[in-house]
Amino acid sequence: MVELINKGVFVKNGREIVTDCNLSAEEARKGTIAYGILSSHNLSSNNEKLNVRFDAMASHDITYVGIIQTARASGFNSEFPLPYVLTNCHNSLCAVGGTINEDDHVFGLSAARKYGGIFVPAHQAVIHSYMRENMAGCGKMILGSDSHTRYGALGTLAIGEGGPELVKQILGQTYDVDMPEVVAINLVGAPRPGVGPQDVALAIIGAVFANGFVKNKVMEFIGDGIANLPIEYRNGIDVMTTETTCLSSIWMTDEITEKYFINHKRPGDYRKLAPADIAYYDGMVTVDLSKVECMIALPFHPSNTFTVNELIANPEKVLRNSEIDLTGKITSSGDIRIDQGVIAGCAGGTFDNLCAAADILRGGSTGAGEFALSAYPASQPVLASLIKCGAAASLISAGVTLRTAFCGPCFGAGDVPSNGALSIRHSTRNFPNREGSKPGDGQSAYVALMDARSIAATAKNGGILTPATELSVNYNEYDYNFDDSAYMSRVYNGYGNPKPEEQIVFGPNIADWPSIPALSDNVVMGVASVITDPVTTTDELIPSGETSSYRSNPLKLAQFALSRKDPGYVNRAKDFANGELPESVKAAIAAIGAEGTTNTGSVVCAIKPGDGSAREQAASCQRVLGGMANISNDYANKRYRSNLINWGMLPFTYDGDITGFEIGDYVFVPGVKKAVEEAATKLDAYLIKANGTTEKIQLKLHVMTEQERMIILKGCLINYNRV
Repeated sequence: MVELINKGVFVKNGREIVTDCNLSAEEARKGTIAYGILSSHNLSSNNEKLNVRFDAMASHDITYVGIIQTARASGFNSEFPLPYVLTNCHNSLCAVGGTINEDDHVFGLSAARKYGGIFVPAHQAVIHSYMRENMAGCGKMILGSDSHTRYGALGTLAIGEGGPELVKQILGQTYDVDMPEVVAINLVGAPRPGVGPQDVALAIIGAVFANGFVKNKVMEFIGDGIANLPIEYRNGIDVMTTETTCLSSIWMTDEITEKYFINHKRPGDYRKLAPADIAYYDGMVTVDLSKVECMIALPFHPSNTFTVNELIANPEKVLRNSEIDLTGKITSSGDIRIDQGVIAGCAGGTFDNLCAAADILRGGSTGAGEFALSAYPASQPVLASLIKCGAAASLISAGVTLRTAFCGPCFGAGDVPSNGALSIRHSTRNFPNREGSKPGDGQSAYVALMDARSIAATAKNGGILTPATELSVNYNEYDYNFDDSAYMSRVYNGYGNPKPEEQIVFGPNIADWPSIPALSDNVVMGVASVITDPVTTTDELIPSGETSSYRSNPLKLAQFALSRKDPGYVNRAKDFANGELPESVKAAIAAIGAEGTTNTGSVVCAIKPGDGSAREQAASCQRVLGGMANISNDYANKRYRSNLINWGMLPFTYDGDITGFEIGDYVFVPGVKKAVEEAATKLDAYLIKANGTTEKIQLKLHVMTEQERMIILKGCLINYNRV
């Protein structure tokens, strides 16, 4: 099904590996699609050290307020220098905190008017559907403040990052990164009926996540199998590449891609993209689409994958060996009972997926029992087409609840199941509590990821887990005709037409960033939390769901930091930042000796933090509580490390055992300012126990750009840019 080649390969015409080649690897790597797009957007004279300017940007309503506030605090007060789309698909229910969510929307519209932005009101589209339909283009680059910013199947190399990276683009700065390695994703064959894009995506994620095969690299989709996939099928695979921890993705384009752009009234945004006759890749993943089966990712990660048939054949073994015990879902007859189904968002809510679900459910019923199925078309144009072709009526007649474009089921703000329930979802993630439960209050529910087709098959079977390949279904061919009249009626497009006389409208919850100090000569940090999980998600660093309503208020939001993983963290961080050092620690520091100023704060120690969302608040919440650094064995991806740096936090790595740090310990780093100034990569530090005993340790700072070092020295990106 999926095979990995963990070495460099030369590929001819985007299809076959060749061993007899006259080109060097260095020269042939320039033949990848990714290299061509990245180098064409590079403003530096060195294509190995990229300074990238993007063609467009996108944010949603739990990120754009912070981004615009950061830009304003940095001195911005002119117009957006590139198309900047502000969508409203995360806090669009306005269900928590009174008026504060809609206040953010009013802020966003006023900012779009003042600075010349594009504002997509609530319920019109999820962020990535709108960007695919209106902004993607072959050879373009798009930056988004959402980790699933992926439009590679449309020939766009798109990257999801934390908000400060978007601020840099607003301020006329660049996205600085080394030229990434590129891994070929070689698709061969054609999928069987009933196997959908989520099945292919989960098969790939299961093969490459744990081993870091594509971490911080570009996944370049090549091979004859691409021609056998409709464009929305490709989009469905592409958007899930985020869960591999890759940097971005890009696909070969063809007449199917061209048809998409013609249908969306943008024929000029198409051009054929293909690797050179000979291109060098740093590895290869071959996916035989004909062998992909219906897949399921059990809690709590998209990489925790099994075939659905494997799970059905061995329910006791698989469900008991998962991270939680789900054997209670096994019925007396040996079936697996599911409590809820959801098809939603940028991954699930496409026209093709919902039409396939309608074909499966037509004439059937989801039943009147505990099982319920909701479907969220990803945009108003998609919903309009579902109505026109009759698929919407088929879904509704079968008992499916049809809803508007909303990302809530992906991050824990919609369709929250009952306690103990198992929900199957065609969405992006199944991290802990992503379905909205609150284990701290005795509530726990669970999400497994599946494709829309198998979710519909399960619904038709009354909630008994069923792969779509087990059903005989007449899948119809539906013509999708993009109708943008809803956008023409409701979307505000002010790009290129700023109105500086407009005033920004602030709701009572929208607050400025607090003052953040510059880096002192030395730092002493209390260990406020030690996390020993193999991987820590951004959801665990700052929860999603109802806390999203407070992302416009840094201090209020910070009260939720690590609340699901370590409820005592916030008070400890405050105590370390504001309290007196114990006399034993003072004595230990005096014995070690150091010159200059010494600031006191806190540090979080974790094995591998930052998997998942691009949310900058995973770092900024620590910072406003007095956080100075993270110490980890590794970082889950580039974007979390970038978020730490942009908020002035030292991204230390440590080769030793993280469990050697204990809550209440102190870490003293003498001469840290000088070390950053001199671009040192190894620093001597001291672990000070409560009784004053000390242990000399070595911390590492992997190479940072000059700008990143200056941001750390100044204390944060705002301080770096503020005049």
